[in-house]
Amino acid sequence: MASIKDIAKICGVSVATVSKALNDKKDIGEETKKHIKEVAKEQGYFPQYYARAIRMNKSFNIGVLFIDESASGLTHDYFANILNSFKVTAESKGYDITFINSNKKHKKSKTYLEHCRYRGLDGVMIACIDFYNPEVRELVESDIPVVTIDFEFPQCLSVISDNAVGMRKLVEYILSMGHKKIAYITGDSTSVVTDIRIKGLKDTMEEHGIEMPESWILPSEYRNLKKAAEYTRELLKREDKPTCIIYSDDYSAVGGIAAIESMGLKIPEDISVAGYDDIFIASQLQPRLTTVRQDTERIGMKAAEQLIKLIEGHKTKLSPPSIVASKLVPGASVRKLEDQ
Repeated sequence: MASIKDIAKICGVSVATVSKALNDKKDIGEETKKHIKEVAKEQGYFPQYYARAIRMNKSFNIGVLFIDESASGLTHDYFANILNSFKVTAESKGYDITFINSNKKHKKSKTYLEHCRYRGLDGVMIACIDFYNPEVRELVESDIPVVTIDFEFPQCLSVISDNAVGMRKLVEYILSMGHKKIAYITGDSTSVVTDIRIKGLKDTMEEHGIEMPESWILPSEYRNLKKAAEYTRELLKREDKPTCIIYSDDYSAVGGIAAIESMGLKIPEDISVAGYDDIFIASQLQPRLTTVRQDTERIGMKAAEQLIKLIEGHKTKLSPPSIVASKLVPGASVRKLEDQ
């Protein structure tokens, strides 16, 4: 690889002039700057990473702490899309992404904070994790800039999908279709998102004067096809059956739909269903799944932008959580009922 001295010699200018041109300084003519950049490109010159990092006292590297308890990893549609948007935005601003080691099987493994310091990370994005883990709290309370997804700490930035409003929109739509007997197969009990959605469901039902039996809220896990199927069968075998089942995510809805079809029932003629997230599979199901679209692209983009502003000192104090709106996506999986 050509050095900055090589570029200076070819262009017949000083090393300082080459440095100014490559760093877009204003005290150098545009023609000279353009010529130097063209020569640098032809010679395969790239600024030395470590020199840049030392000069600016930054690593230009952002960590991502992502642990999916369901072991679906980066195939987890919701978080994978957020991570992709976060990565694209960060890279467009000159930052690289490093996944923080979350393998805790070895006794000598570093804590999350130790790993961040070892890697010299400028900041960290945390998503899909047990936020009550002491190691997570240690990282959040450190001097390393942090942004969290779908969880709020007073010590750091956060970007949150509006799950309360999203669930309200979904329930109000189902109610408008004449349903009063609505069951909900929830996500993980340890997730704050789960609590927010359950509250949104109960509050909306109560506001419409409809009693929500606790037995119609079944605690399951996100993206668990097997449990979704089991709970669906259990609900449909009851004497007093719901007319609509809401699943915590579209992937779980697939498990529920499979169980419904295995019982010889049709959607939405015999039972209506709805999901959450609007992942790709929701648009491919027949009938098209009624669901709620979470703006994963905007969530990832805002998380990256806010974290980089904090890293670069453009944001001197923490701001309230950034709430990203969700959108109802009516499908054909919820049948219009006559007055009950």
